[in-house]
Amino acid sequence: MGDGVLRGHIRILITTLSLSIFVTAHAGNLPVSNVATSFSKSFDTTLQRKLASVLEQMGLSRAAINGKLAVALVDITNPDAPKVAAINGDEMMYAASLPKIAILYAAFVEINRGRLRLDKQTRESLTRMIRVSSNEDATLMLNRIGKQRVLEILQTGPFRFYDPATNGGLWVGKEYAKGTAYRRDPLHNISHGATVLQTARLYFLLESGRLLPPDLTAQMKEMLGHPAINHKFVKGLSKRPEAVVYRKSGTWRQWHADSALVEANGYKYVAVVLAEDPQGGQWLERLITPMHDLIVHPKYAAVTD
Repeated sequence: MGDGVLRGHIRILITTLSLSIFVTAHAGNLPVSNVATSFSKSFDTTLQRKLASVLEQMGLSRAAINGKLAVALVDITNPDAPKVAAINGDEMMYAASLPKIAILYAAFVEINRGRLRLDKQTRESLTRMIRVSSNEDATLMLNRIGKQRVLEILQTGPFRFYDPATNGGLWVGKEYAKGTAYRRDPLHNISHGATVLQTARLYFLLESGRLLPPDLTAQMKEMLGHPAINHKFVKGLSKRPEAVVYRKSGTWRQWHADSALVEANGYKYVAVVLAEDPQGGQWLERLITPMHDLIVHPKYAAVTD
């Protein structure tokens, strides 16, 4: 299948990601810049073509066409001019533990507002929730913040990581424990969901310093670092030892998810992949290396302008 046919069939949904609300809104005490305009206009046709070619070469085009695979790749080496490519970018899928990053974000919103203390216990709990994907700590933090409060943070304010205008996004509507969902997302009836573009957007805003004040940005990023589970992106990137990875993944039955901010050789990018297939974990492990190579040159070539 050629690139033209692939692009004709796959839902390539590069949207404004509700970024227009950034222009006049404020996040806590942080003034919000015109990043809205720059990011929403950052769809890069060359990167898009190359990303589609990677899927074709790996035999994953059909999975994407059938809505079983969603991929986002964002070159943020220059944060003022990100380059965005996505396949099924706004396709909301079950994402298992990946939306724990939304709990982490909500916790830092409350920390920034003085409603939650980042003491030793909270820091350790949040770190375990991310690095080893502790369900116990995720449920603990979800209840400390408040289930409805987490959903309020995701759906309101300047960022809206869940927005009907982008076909949903990050959603946490169930404890990470046995039991039923307390609130499934209104568009797709999913308990723990994500879209690749909304997830990528969170990483981009974090890394560009637009999500939180600098001290909290550094602490949230530190929790995403040093991943303790060696699979999916982390295992695939072991072939690229220059890569420094900040990530949150998820797995449940046939659903596999990974998301990461990666730094290497002076480059930075965000990669997010969601898959629904028993072999999805292997897909992610195989995909991340060629995705990495689309952004990172083998020789050091730091961007200086």
